[in-house]
Amino acid sequence: MKIILIGIQGAGKSTQGKLLSEKLYIPYLSTGHIFRELAKEHTPQGRYIKETMNAGYLIPDAKTLEIVSEYLHRPEYVKGYILDGFPRTSHQAEKFENGVDHVFYLKVSDREALWRLSYRTGSEADGREDETLSAIRKRIELFHHHTEPVIEFYRKHHKLVEVDGEESIEKIHHTIMEHIHSDKNVTHKQ
Repeated sequence: MKIILIGIQGAGKSTQGKLLSEKLYIPYLSTGHIFRELAKEHTPQGRYIKETMNAGYLIPDAKTLEIVSEYLHRPEYVKGYILDGFPRTSHQAEKFENGVDHVFYLKVSDREALWRLSYRTGSEADGREDETLSAIRKRIELFHHHTEPVIEFYRKHHKLVEVDGEESIEKIHHTIMEHIHSDKNVTHKQ
């Protein structure tokens, strides 16, 4: 099973991704985590990714597609995956060749996302140089500009399920699992 989680930063994608991974026994993959790991490398690519992320910008489409495709060809993703943070642009959605069974859009307001992110503590924020207020605001702006067309792309292809991301973690998880079990690839608003 191949699942994509879409939502503004702070929407709860990683929380839901980890819950789904435990429940469905398929690996969870966050492109944000991949990029943060690459940014730690003392290489030209690592420095470039670090500078781009710290400024709050997106990694270019071609580079993102290359990195994600490389990861998804690993043996652990043969039976499926839960992908968070990709695709972020309509170009990435169009060029993504791995196939998708379900796309869940965790919808939260900008205000809610900023509130959640400003209260991240402990291990959630460790080592996150890209968590400055200006970088977060820039990514929210980029989400509206670049990623909202991805939502429409999947809605048009009858893959999108819109979920109220401001509900409780348990309610969101229950809603997602209901849609997976019903196995209907139709647009649905919750």
